Amino acid sequence: MKLLVTGGAGFIGSNFVRYWLAKYPGDYVVNFDVLTYSGNLENLAEIQNNPRYSFIKGDLRNMADVEAAMSGVDIVVHFAAETHVDRSLFAAGDFITSNILGTQILCEAAAKHHVTRFHYISTDEVYGELPLNSTQKFTQDTPFDPRNQYSASKASAEHFVRAYYHTHHLPITITNCTNNFGPYQHPEKFIPLFITNLLQGKKVPIYGDGLNIRDWLYVVDHCRAVDLVIRKGVIGKSYLVGAQHKEISNLELTHKLLKLLGKDDSSIEFVTDRPAHDHRYAVDWSKIAALGWQPEHDLDTWLAATVDWYKTHRDWWQRVKSGDYLKYYDRVYGHRS
Repeated sequence: MKLLVTGGAGFIGSNFVRYWLAKYPGDYVVNFDVLTYSGNLENLAEIQNNPRYSFIKGDLRNMADVEAAMSGVDIVVHFAAETHVDRSLFAAGDFITSNILGTQILCEAAAKHHVTRFHYISTDEVYGELPLNSTQKFTQDTPFDPRNQYSASKASAEHFVRAYYHTHHLPITITNCTNNFGPYQHPEKFIPLFITNLLQGKKVPIYGDGLNIRDWLYVVDHCRAVDLVIRKGVIGKSYLVGAQHKEISNLELTHKLLKLLGKDDSSIEFVTDRPAHDHRYAVDWSKIAALGWQPEHDLDTWLAATVDWYKTHRDWWQRVKSGDYLKYYDRVYGHRS
């Protein structure tokens, strides 16, 4: 079987490529990535010479690039996207063209080539936010209510994927996943940003009061969920993917990281909250549980393992945290601590 993985040089995509090649020794994986700032072929250095793997540099917004990559493909797994909420607030156009137009072009090509499955990676953020002091959770039936430019672009793309299912009979499945963490995550994101700042002796910037609630899933469990939905999911349906531990505030998570790195509250810097910062996410993942999935990695053990990974891969993240990254950090957080 031949898979086309879009965004395979990014955080979750690269973890998925390694996961699939290890689990399915008879399959071939094509990694299609335009290599923006968040795409890094170093993430896949260990498998670059694998005879069952190839890389194609291409742009989802270019039909010729997509057509060339789609040849002989059985399954498309669509990770590629602009993903960072902070960036979407001042660069919304990139999110529209990459996330919406890119997804539409990919759907068009996949339908034309009669792939056997088109799996779209979405996010729980398309559903908006939940109240802080509640036990509510998102379900597949929760109405979309995106509150920032990133989640709006993902919601729009998801609508296009569903439209191709109805109009072109594209055999789609969708997963809406909670926040991920693990190795190779770009250090603009919460956990690697805080780990690497602390390793550099810098402060960590917490938005507002830090009480926003999230649910954190180790990236390998996300890969397992996508795998299961591709194999056993019902065509045309979506599945929510969440973690096994209790929800945790950004401030509580920060304290865990401070403890793991031998720091105290003096390393915290509270910064002005971002506009429309969603208060809480939580998902009901009972539908995918019925397929036989549940997360295997707890937060505390694998947060410690993630800290260790960044400690032992300083060269990787130090190369990433340079140049344009520093300009971005200044723009978002006001100054470098």
